[in-house]
Amino acid sequence: MRLLHTSDWHLGRAFHRVNMLGAQADFIGHLVATVRERGVDAVVVSGDVYDRAVPPLAAVELFDDVLHRLADLGVPTVMISGNHDSARRLGVGAGLIDRAGIHLRTEPSACGTPVLLRDAFGDVAFYGLPYLEPALVRDEFGVEKAGHESVLAAAMDRVRADLATRAPGTRSVVLAHAFVTGGEASDSERDITVGGVAAVPAGVFDGVDYAALGHLHGSQTITERVRYSGSPLPYSFSETDHRKSMWLVDLAADGSVEAERLDCPVPRALARIRGALADLLADPELARHEEAWVEATLTDAVRPADPMARLTERFPHTLSLVFEPERAPDDPDVSYARRLAGRSDQQIAEDFVAHVRGAGPDEREQAVLQDAFDTVRADDTVREVAR
Repeated sequence: MRLLHTSDWHLGRAFHRVNMLGAQADFIGHLVATVRERGVDAVVVSGDVYDRAVPPLAAVELFDDVLHRLADLGVPTVMISGNHDSARRLGVGAGLIDRAGIHLRTEPSACGTPVLLRDAFGDVAFYGLPYLEPALVRDEFGVEKAGHESVLAAAMDRVRADLATRAPGTRSVVLAHAFVTGGEASDSERDITVGGVAAVPAGVFDGVDYAALGHLHGSQTITERVRYSGSPLPYSFSETDHRKSMWLVDLAADGSVEAERLDCPVPRALARIRGALADLLADPELARHEEAWVEATLTDAVRPADPMARLTERFPHTLSLVFEPERAPDDPDVSYARRLAGRSDQQIAEDFVAHVRGAGPDEREQAVLQDAFDTVRADDTVREVAR
């Protein structure tokens, strides 16, 4: 069976101030053409179909368009909700849409109920694991601690239990929206650290033939059977070096996997440039970036006058301007930034306690701080889902 694995469309999202709807429509056209031209048997979309719980009407219309086009081709599609989606809104009408071969899987309780598709060699069971917010699904899965690894492991136990009841030789595909250990993040994924450490080990997917992952925006191979497709378009300058693509996966009769990476249309190149403003405006080596979307980091010791206006004379598509003046290593601003770099909210809070009273928090106090951060993040998630 030939699968097309994609994820993280983020329909309705802008790139800085640039409306990306046209580029998203171009991607949808490319996806449909790929399905038709490459003989795809099933499409899997691993979450974050939309960029927010209540997407703009134009994004909903584009989603409606792709569903109709895929249904017209007669190619089954399996989709899950991601942490940006409203699972309840995305899943409205799922039972009716199911009849058209579009299978929306947004309910955590249905993790162990597969979509069964057949090819010449028998059944392939597709299990949809929507984004599992630990604080909201811990009771559903009966886990003691609301953590990403524990709830995802419990969901996969249901998958393996169901798979064990299937006919011998039944192949299996899992769609999941999660941060798997070994994956490389970018700046454009929403933080999912509720419940402590967000990353889960790839071994949680043992026992299935292919795990089609979503959430991280860079295409990545965690193992030969566990892959991220990445987002089809860039949504932050941290993705400047990404090659935006989809996976074309051939699932053989014995469950072995062969994957080919297919490039997505590039609306405009990204570039990050850095230096003093006068140097950026004069450097001939930067001519190749003059038509790119540009993030410029200025290192002038004193902020220059009208920097954006002057930059856009040479780089008309400059979207982001960052100031990082070159300072002496003992400058207090530099040392403070270095102390904070790469530290979590929990670590910064613990450092603050140590600074105020001369000693860091004990284990009980650390737990109180962690619970406070988890509660705030969970409340934000509940409000987002309820919108």
